[in-house]
Amino acid sequence: MKKPSKILALVLALMLVVAMVAACAEEAPPVADDPVVDEPVADDPVVEDEEEPAPPADDEPVVEDTADDVDLHVALVAHGPESIQFDGSFNEGAWWGIVEFLEGQGLDPASNAAFFQASAADDEARIDTMLLAIEWGADVLILPGFHFAASVYEAQDLFPEVMFVVLDTRPNGGDGPREAANTVSILYAEEQSGFAAGYAAVMEGYTELGFMGGIAVPAVVRFGHGFVEGADYAAAALGLDEGDITINYHYIGGFAPSPEVATMAGAWYAAGTEVIFAAAGGAGFSVISAAEDAGTWAIGVDVDQADDSDRVLTSAMKALGVSVNDMLTDFVNGNFRGGSNLLFDASVNGVGLPMDTSRFSNFTVAQFDAIMAQMAAGSIVVSTVLPEEGGSTDPNDLLDINLVNVNYIS
Repeated sequence: MKKPSKILALVLALMLVVAMVAACAEEAPPVADDPVVDEPVADDPVVEDEEEPAPPADDEPVVEDTADDVDLHVALVAHGPESIQFDGSFNEGAWWGIVEFLEGQGLDPASNAAFFQASAADDEARIDTMLLAIEWGADVLILPGFHFAASVYEAQDLFPEVMFVVLDTRPNGGDGPREAANTVSILYAEEQSGFAAGYAAVMEGYTELGFMGGIAVPAVVRFGHGFVEGADYAAAALGLDEGDITINYHYIGGFAPSPEVATMAGAWYAAGTEVIFAAAGGAGFSVISAAEDAGTWAIGVDVDQADDSDRVLTSAMKALGVSVNDMLTDFVNGNFRGGSNLLFDASVNGVGLPMDTSRFSNFTVAQFDAIMAQMAAGSIVVSTVLPEEGGSTDPNDLLDINLVNVNYIS
């Protein structure tokens, strides 16, 4: 689906703000379409020794032209004041999945979709914001991000008539994850997407790489570990020697853009780093800005960020819009998979690189297809190990690395 123009996006945003103001004035507090690009289903980030998440089904019929039969209202809820709608990353990817679904149903996103932003970065504010969305009329709440684990655990029982789609985490009240009958959790195999990005960068010819993660939460850790393992795998495929590939590796401590992040990225570039993978939400724009100043490269995350800058080499993507569209399609078909924990990985085009918009000169579509097929078949298994609570986040301590030299900056 072609994205609306920036002017249309602004008009839509203004209409959504009006809807939110009206709500506050009352004091109320899928058969999936194939993804447009090849995009990896993440291992359970909360508990171990549990059944693996089921892959998303792809055999339910798509419902079309059902506006006369369906009057569905969908709300995207952001976890806090810094989590904006059009963030060029996670929230925005989920939002366009909502828009695409509604338009496919003949419904108007301007009246059938709304964006709600929690007034504070805590669980009480998130639940209050969910209530605002429900009183606006939401039938389905889309909740992007690991921040929602505790709040949706409570909300799914408080509001049993509402359907919840949680992205990147699972409802967890502290005694383990639990999806109620009105909740479905979507996880992604970030390690496979990161692997593809690291593999591609080395196959493209780069030897001085960087990884900047936001916070060492499961999704970000998997992106970074995959990036290191992909680079290591490519080094072996090219017959390189130990130490020929170097990766600066750092968790910056947040997801907001800042001059400090841009300064650090600029220092890396000045010291010889050729490409930095920024798995850091909005902070990635600070890395992209530094890449523009240095005339070097950045790798985007979550969605295709090629349009954000001509210095974006590629993007380690998750099928955010596709997965949201799938779950909403399930709902209108009467097949909502409440109580499920679904995994979008390479086997269902749930992760990958946008080869149509990537700026590679050497790495080919055939090479990309081959490496993704190996991950989908299980002949390449990327590590999903996570740091222990309070333990080391250094990839050198957590991964079996053969050729790449990882310079971990704590």
